[in-house]
Amino acid sequence: MKKIDIFLRVVCIALFFSISLTAQDKTPKSAPQDKAKTTSPENTPKYKNPNLPIDDRVVDLLSRMTLEEKIGQIAPSADRSVHVIDPTGTFTDESASAVTNRWWDADLVFPARKSALLRNGVQRYLKEKTRLGIPEVFMGEALHGYMEYGSTSFPQALSLASTWDPDLVHQVFAAAGDEAGSRGTGQVFTPVLDIARDPRWGRTEETYGEDPFLAARMGVAAVTGLQGDSFLIGRHHVMATAKHFAVHGQPEGGTNTAPANYSERIIRENFLVPFQAAVEEAHAGSVMASYNEIDGVPSHINPWLLDKVLRQEWEFRGYVVSDGNGLQMLTETHHIAATNAEAARMALAAGVDYDL
Repeated sequence: MKKIDIFLRVVCIALFFSISLTAQDKTPKSAPQDKAKTTSPENTPKYKNPNLPIDDRVVDLLSRMTLEEKIGQIAPSADRSVHVIDPTGTFTDESASAVTNRWWDADLVFPARKSALLRNGVQRYLKEKTRLGIPEVFMGEALHGYMEYGSTSFPQALSLASTWDPDLVHQVFAAAGDEAGSRGTGQVFTPVLDIARDPRWGRTEETYGEDPFLAARMGVAAVTGLQGDSFLIGRHHVMATAKHFAVHGQPEGGTNTAPANYSERIIRENFLVPFQAAVEEAHAGSVMASYNEIDGVPSHINPWLLDKVLRQEWEFRGYVVSDGNGLQMLTETHHIAATNAEAARMALAAGVDYDL
């Protein structure tokens, strides 16, 4: 796999959100304009021209990016400090950074309006004050409702599956997508499309059960509810992430992340069914690789899984994200790489586009 393909996929996503953010700009018409920054159409960089094909815009943007800027698009910074432009005065750089450094703190009181103001402030700074103006893709969790202070919590996935009602599941995730998108989030790490067939496995409740057909129908409903029906994802929707790819729900001994050694036929006729539907029918924007290994090959470095099946056979056009610490596990758990740098190289070559 060519390295440029990796950057093309990820920067495409950034452009999608740049277009979406431009469409959502709610600056009052009476707001003063900075004449010094006014750019005539002929001087507008190709990547900022909405009338050009997205592939052409991405190629132009890549040609302008430094190596460090490219790495910044495929891996998060260890520094969680942020800069904001907040006309409301709600956030300064310091107060916004204090919040982002507690992002996953369950005790963080973070009302919807403030979360939207913070993310809008960050996006405005990135678009107006950085060299290339590439916006951030804010990510979050939405297993059974958007996971942030004050959001609606619906029944767990396993309970939703027991309704046998895809239309209801679509409504649930349309609501979750609306709440997430309205807060400025662009991508959520759901739905979980693992086929759960060992009750000893501690994440069974996150799944839609043991049946591939039922999981596929629920998965399609969840993805379309989250993403909506248009090519560009609007502010009332978010990108879905089908996870965990693949064969994660029936590990040896029921132990989470343990190997999943099954024949290709069993894998294709059971564990891959919901993912194929999510990609081919619902057009999921992202897929997350799983922690486990298949036939001795960890999913994060499995080209058969991430390239041959996902991209070549199913024609997946989105991008693959690692699971949290998934690359580190290549050195610490699977012992397939000597260093984290080597693990990153292996994962990129196999088809992982973004490291959490």
